[in-house]
Amino acid sequence: MKVRTFGRHIREGGKNIVRNGWMTFASVSAVTVTLLVVGAFLLLIMNLNHFANSLEDDVEIRVFVDLGAGEEEQESLREDLDDLPEIGSVDYIPKDEGLEAFIDSLGEQGDYFEGLRDENPLNDTFVIRAEDPQETENIAVEIEELDHVEGVEYGRDIFEQLFSATDFIRVVGVVLVLGLLFTAVFLIANTIKLTIIARKTEIQIMKLVGATNSFIRWPFFIEGLLLGTFGAIIPVSVLGFGYHRFYETIGENTGLEFFEFLPTFPLVIQTAILLLAIGAIVGVWGSIMSVRKFLRV
Repeated sequence: MKVRTFGRHIREGGKNIVRNGWMTFASVSAVTVTLLVVGAFLLLIMNLNHFANSLEDDVEIRVFVDLGAGEEEQESLREDLDDLPEIGSVDYIPKDEGLEAFIDSLGEQGDYFEGLRDENPLNDTFVIRAEDPQETENIAVEIEELDHVEGVEYGRDIFEQLFSATDFIRVVGVVLVLGLLFTAVFLIANTIKLTIIARKTEIQIMKLVGATNSFIRWPFFIEGLLLGTFGAIIPVSVLGFGYHRFYETIGENTGLEFFEFLPTFPLVIQTAILLLAIGAIVGVWGSIMSVRKFLRV
C-alpha cells in the first residue's frame, strides 16, 4: 500500500469519527464504562494475588535440633538441609537467641522466665523457607527423616487452610477477570458494530462504484482502532490517578504487617497497557466483522 493511500485512509477514519458524532459518543462511552469496570477488577485481583503470594512466602518450617547434638552434628544437618533441592533459604537460630526473643516477646511478663537463662530448655533451630511454598509439606516430611532432627513444625492445619484460601483467591480472580473481559469484548464490539451498520448504504455504494474491499475496509479499520483507543484513555487516566492517591493515603499504611498493596508503579503502567490493548483490539475486531458482511453486493 502506498504511503499516500494509507494517509488517505487515516484521514477518512478520523473524519468518520467526527462526522458520526452521536454514534462515536455511544461507542466511546461503551468502551469507557466497560474498561473502567474491567480495570478496577484487574487492580483488585492483582492485589489479592499479591496478598496470596505474600502469605505463602511467609510459610516457614522450623527444624528443632536434637538437644544432644554437638557442633559437628549440627553442621552435618545444615549440609543435609542445603542439599535439598526444594529449599529456598536456611537460617540458624541458636537456642540462646531463641530464648532471648521469647522473653522479649512477653514484655514485662518475660521477667518470670529470666531463670531459664541458666538452664536453657530450648532447641537450636533451623528456619527453612521453600522455593515453592506449595511444597512445604513434602519438604517437612523429608526433613523429619534426617539425622539429628528432634522435630519439625510448620503448622500443618494452618498450612492446609492457607493454601486452600490462596488457591481459591486465584481461581475466583481468574474467573472474574475472564468473565469481565468476555463481557467487555461483547459490549464494545456490538456497540461499534451498530456504528458501522448505520452506514451500510455508504459501504454498498462504494462497492458498486468499483472500490476494492481493502479500500473500503481500511478507513473503518482505522476508525475502530481510534474508537477503542479513545475509549480506553479515560479509564486508564481515572484508574491511574485514583490508585496512586489510594496508595499514598492508605496503601502504605494498612496497619497489617502481612498485607501490603502493590506499589503504583509498575502496576498502573501494566494495567494501562492492557486496557489500551483491549480497547484497540476489540475496536478493530468489531469494525472488521461489521464491514465484512456488507462487502458482498
